[in-house]
Amino acid sequence: MRFFKRYFITGLLIWIPLVITVWVITLLIRTMDSFVPSFLSSQSLFGVRIPGFPVVLVLVVVLVTGLFGANFIGRAFVDRWEKLLGRIPLVRSIYNSVKQVSDTVLAPNGQAFREAVLVQYPRQGSWTIAFLTGSPSGEVAAYLPGRHVSVYVPTTPNPTSGFFLMMPREDVHVLDMSVDAALKYIVSMGVVAPAVGKLLEGGDPAALGGHTHDAADHVADTPDQRPPA
Repeated sequence: MRFFKRYFITGLLIWIPLVITVWVITLLIRTMDSFVPSFLSSQSLFGVRIPGFPVVLVLVVVLVTGLFGANFIGRAFVDRWEKLLGRIPLVRSIYNSVKQVSDTVLAPNGQAFREAVLVQYPRQGSWTIAFLTGSPSGEVAAYLPGRHVSVYVPTTPNPTSGFFLMMPREDVHVLDMSVDAALKYIVSMGVVAPAVGKLLEGGDPAALGGHTHDAADHVADTPDQRPPA
């Protein structure tokens, strides 16, 4: 029985990552296929089914759209299109919310998810990995004493859900690990640890107190955004 259990688990460790990878790629391809209307399918255009044609078509359209939106004429067209969408009540709310999130996360010069940090959550003495997303501003910042930074604490093993926190800058410790390594560490529930040398010797989180090349150096170095009292 022990022999069976040992090799069965070994087989699972080989197959599970492969099956999940194939499943995710298949789901992604099917999703992209669904975006292509029937009159643009390879059967309609060429009279023959070409595997992967919808995926290539979607990638080409996205690339061409990016090239078009990067120049002056394209930018002006996109601005007018966004103003038009902004006049439609229900569409306006959904579109603006999604756009704000995508602009923040995907912007090349943005700070969102550019740093993995260590914070104490959900209570003092419990540590978790989070991601720096910015700094509070406007009315929210007016109620916060001192300098604060915004962090996103993902859940395990699904990092797409989590908690948004605003914490004092001195309580946020920037890690030397990459965002990818931090995500793997979170998704694996701590099983897939970062490479040796990325964490301090001894793994004592408290020792990181002197290791903050400060999250605020990247985010909160901007002038205090709180409005005058």
